Amino acid sequence: MKTRKELKTMAKQQIKGNIGMLFVITLIIGAITVAATVVLRFVPFGIGSLASMIIITPAFTLSVVRVYQALANTGKKPEAKDAFSGFDDFWTAFKASFLVGLFTFLWSLLFVIPGIIKSFSYSQTMMVVAENPGISAREAISRSKAMMDGHKMDYFVLGLSFIGWALLGCITFGIAYIWVGPYMQATHVNFYNDVKPAETVAEEPAPAAVDAAPEQASQSEEN
Repeated sequence: MKTRKELKTMAKQQIKGNIGMLFVITLIIGAITVAATVVLRFVPFGIGSLASMIIITPAFTLSVVRVYQALANTGKKPEAKDAFSGFDDFWTAFKASFLVGLFTFLWSLLFVIPGIIKSFSYSQTMMVVAENPGISAREAISRSKAMMDGHKMDYFVLGLSFIGWALLGCITFGIAYIWVGPYMQATHVNFYNDVKPAETVAEEPAPAAVDAAPEQASQSEEN
């Protein structure tokens, strides 16, 4: 497995010369999200604003993942239209995001630590969805769990290594995030590429494995 330094060095090379368009994509997504929130803010009890986030955020998250996967895997330059690529798999992105949130919440009811650990297990779900069109949400979650087995601490430490950069973004009133955001996103895509098995892309989606009790209790939610 590559070291954190190697993953980050690769990320710097991948985003070099692409920061401008990556920032444009971020602006497009941010503007649409804000607009949707404003339009729906008149729905009582804040339900409208919450709904806009739950409904469109997963698809936009998938769009962002695809942008950075394309940079890492093929060197494809990002384009403004890529901000909407996740809507091609809108329903899968929505279900995957919903189930990950639900499972993490259920595990957190047992205590905070199990919830955090499970969140690491599910962390690659959207990466799997982005790279495997047509895959089911449950299968994506299962693959994420499998590839993160033995790598959860690596993922945790990788996240900690960005604390300094996050602080830099705060003290510069967000300006540094124009570069730091893409740097972090690209690094996490490189992490995914490093821990995924070779057959992740090629194999056909298999029936999802049954997870532990908290997830079994939520199967009806998917339907």
